[in-house]
Amino acid sequence: MRIRALLLAAGLGTRLRPLTNTIPKCLVPIHGKPLLGYWLEILGKAGVQPILINLHYFADAVLDYLNTNGFTQNISTVYEKHLLGTAGTLLKNRNFFDNESVMLVHADNLSKFDVTAFIQAHHERPSGCEITMMTFTTLTPESCGIVEMDEHGVVQAFHEKVSNPPSNLANGAVYILESSVFKFLDSLGKEEIDFSTEVLPSYMGRIFTFHNDIYHRDIGTMESYEAAKSDYIYD
Repeated sequence: MRIRALLLAAGLGTRLRPLTNTIPKCLVPIHGKPLLGYWLEILGKAGVQPILINLHYFADAVLDYLNTNGFTQNISTVYEKHLLGTAGTLLKNRNFFDNESVMLVHADNLSKFDVTAFIQAHHERPSGCEITMMTFTTLTPESCGIVEMDEHGVVQAFHEKVSNPPSNLANGAVYILESSVFKFLDSLGKEEIDFSTEVLPSYMGRIFTFHNDIYHRDIGTMESYEAAKSDYIYD
């Protein structure tokens, strides 16, 4: 099953300041390697290609990293003068994906999982599901989007950062999408679209899940960043 990918790398990383005052969040290092580098490595080993990376904040620094480290083959970049939102970037670049399945990744998170198994899970998803979401078990469910699913692993409800979440099964914000999702994005009639708040709610009952039981962390705060440096094992 052929999969293309969009790595979202344009964010400002405001919650990681002052660290991100001088570098983009996607280049924040863990054990000497930028977050973006981990993603390019894990996707490259699984044969996910081509890959599109969107740029905005410190775009030149990201381009320099890609060129200096040999990440040029099957990798393209697109600069956003104005941020379009996670789904807005997808829609704007729909021609790049050529009606094939798309892996949508927030490249400023840190994750280790079996990419091939994720793709296979999407390939074998239940009928009617157009999206497969990666889930993980979180120690801080009140700070995450918590997922409720049925016995078939299909998402039935979300609980976004609530004080008393029903479980600790969280949305990892890594997805595989069928090209049919672009038709829905088009129907919204606008350029700036957020995937979590404007797309996912319309797909309840049509989102399959793949559980990452190896490692996943949202590098959203300095506390989380420091924890990742301690508990992430790179091999």
